Amino acid sequence: MNREQRGHPAEWWAQFPQESDRFDAAYLTEGLAELIAPKIDSALLRREAEIAADVVVRHLNKPASPELADRATKSVERLLATVERLAERAAEDFSLDAAHAMCALLAGRYGEAAATAESFIKTPTMLRVFVGALRMERFDADIAVKMLAAGQSPAAALRSGLVIGKYNWWPSWLLKIVTERALAGTLDEATVAALDRCAYADLSPAQSRIARRLLAGESDLIDASAQRLEGLGEADAAEKLREGDLTAVALAARLIPL
Repeated sequence: MNREQRGHPAEWWAQFPQESDRFDAAYLTEGLAELIAPKIDSALLRREAEIAADVVVRHLNKPASPELADRATKSVERLLATVERLAERAAEDFSLDAAHAMCALLAGRYGEAAATAESFIKTPTMLRVFVGALRMERFDADIAVKMLAAGQSPAAALRSGLVIGKYNWWPSWLLKIVTERALAGTLDEATVAALDRCAYADLSPAQSRIARRLLAGESDLIDASAQRLEGLGEADAAEKLREGDLTAVALAARLIPL
């Protein structure tokens, strides 16, 4: 599959650093460099790129060092000059895509680097590096990567990763539901709040199965549960349940005998 079919523009990749105030440029640079370097055809150029990447990562880890800053600048300039010379002399079948991606990466143009590298590196592999560089706590990276690979926007995927990471104490059946809704792009704050009530409801296995079916929107069960609520004087809750309001699910499920 070529990049036109599956790739993302540089602007899409460039969104990631904006989604976290703990973005780790050194982590991203080191991770992507390790993926890109082996794809550089020339052994000598590959070695020069690896040396430059090492210096740049050291500088990013110690940004206050003037010496490292100077060395990093010179290393990147030297690599770029080498790539430009090779581009002038290269035959048509000699690809410098990986080298160009490395140059962009070491210059801090992360979106451009990823967009170029996506033609020869699997997208989920790079996504894991970008997500890891965000340094988010209590975060489910797996669901975020799955959502991104499924076409969700970085903002939506990262938000869902944070939600699922925060509520990883939920029972497995509820985590499955929230994961399904996240992948479908239907996970919002109201849904999370409703599901959280189900998690706190301490449901039995039988009640959990009922809650799962109610959350799935089974019309016959919703109607029967609403009638049960009405019979117990909970007309407002019954109406909410019929209207698809998830806040009534936990209550309806708990009415099933243990």
